[in-house]
Amino acid sequence: MRFTLPAALAVGVSTLIAGPTPAAASPPAEQLVWRSCPDEDLAKAGAQCAEVTVPLDYSAPGGRTVKIAISRIKATAGPKRGILLGNPGGPGGAGLGYLLSLRPALGAVADQYDLIGFDPRFLGESQPISCGTPPPPGQPGVRTNPRKDFDSAIESARDLAERCHETNAALLPHASTRNAARDMDAIRAALGAGKLSYFGTSYGADLGAVFTQMFPARADRIVIDSSTDPAASQYELFQRTGRPLERAMDEWAAWVAGHHSTYRLGRTATEVRDTVWRVLKHAGHTPIPVDGNRISAHVVRLMLKQSLHNQEHNPALAALVRDLVAADAGTLTKPGPELAAMLGLLTSPELEASLVGGALFMCGDGGWPAGGWPKNPRTYWHNMQRSRAAEPVFGPYVNGMIAPCAFWKSTPREGGTAIGNNVPVLMLHALRDNNVTYDGALALHRRLAGSRMVTADIRSHGVYGRGAEGLTAVPCADEAVNDYLRGGALPTGDITC
Repeated sequence: MRFTLPAALAVGVSTLIAGPTPAAASPPAEQLVWRSCPDEDLAKAGAQCAEVTVPLDYSAPGGRTVKIAISRIKATAGPKRGILLGNPGGPGGAGLGYLLSLRPALGAVADQYDLIGFDPRFLGESQPISCGTPPPPGQPGVRTNPRKDFDSAIESARDLAERCHETNAALLPHASTRNAARDMDAIRAALGAGKLSYFGTSYGADLGAVFTQMFPARADRIVIDSSTDPAASQYELFQRTGRPLERAMDEWAAWVAGHHSTYRLGRTATEVRDTVWRVLKHAGHTPIPVDGNRISAHVVRLMLKQSLHNQEHNPALAALVRDLVAADAGTLTKPGPELAAMLGLLTSPELEASLVGGALFMCGDGGWPAGGWPKNPRTYWHNMQRSRAAEPVFGPYVNGMIAPCAFWKSTPREGGTAIGNNVPVLMLHALRDNNVTYDGALALHRRLAGSRMVTADIRSHGVYGRGAEGLTAVPCADEAVNDYLRGGALPTGDITC
């Protein structure tokens, strides 16, 4: 099973916020020093790595600078098309090896481009920000309740915000999607390219849209997969996933009911739902003991949410829930691989870095204060309680996930980006995406007047290159992307796969 952080524990969505959109002047090219890449997979692929120097503050180009780590796999076939950058999303995801992961899906198209990966500023190898030493990981008590768990989440968010401010106050205002787009343009200039082509997914899709707005003349062939509504705040985007997640739960429950002999979770979708609800209700007062951990209702909801993103994960989620049912009954001797993998993810040493990376860009984007996150914890609690009737499983999670942005002390240096242009863009989205909703992508599609949309009738977060990830491929979507990157012509109209 593939999971994404910080989407798992932060918000998993990004936003493009209305505001002024002056484009920065193209930075001068610099002489890059290429070396072997420290990443083993990149080194095996023959990639080289370098650093591009960019201003910390583009309004003060002679001031402090930041080093952006990039990788390059040179084109091997002619005629060379140019450079193809990529971003895997997050926000907060490092992308030095991202284009290498897309290479199997790109096939022969990859040979026509210099494939350029990069870690956005303050992430990965690009002068990463650390927010001090986190407190020891906590566990819920043997007995708890929804209010106690909520108050604990508030304190965790507040702690991360305070630690980031104490250690990086001068840097935080410069972590933003607009500056990431400017850094992309600086990479383009450093590589001596007149334009850049681009593939971005999730937050990376939104970053690509921002680039087209800020640098329309420098956009070559732009592909964005799984984007969001540019008029919505981050918190609104997260709230909007509640009902699609409930529908995904219904879809999964029907599948599990058809495999009752294997999982024993219920013979009908309603019975399966009831089984999940019993686990959630019990965990809300008596966290489930598993392998030295105690799993709260909030974490159960998180596990369900992450596993519902892709329809191919139905069996893995069923096995995970089966283990939770057994653990709740006191009969689980050892967690299976699915539950063990999820527990490993939640307790991994990389978790703090993922949370910090997500917070930097969620909280650094302007427009609304700190990306539209309400400041008053009562707002989240009220929305949680109000959502329970219509969205019993996921309403409390998507309405009550309070981000560090609610307590962020840094003020964004500029507003966000109002999207509205006719730059040619190829968009992709899954019809039943429950991480970033389809209607949000349609809203962006309308604002990108030169775009074409490829819709896949699947439950997935991400459409292109699924086969390379061990998921079911969407051939017509893969072909549409590769045809566009190869030939430069968008489809004559929108496509449904």
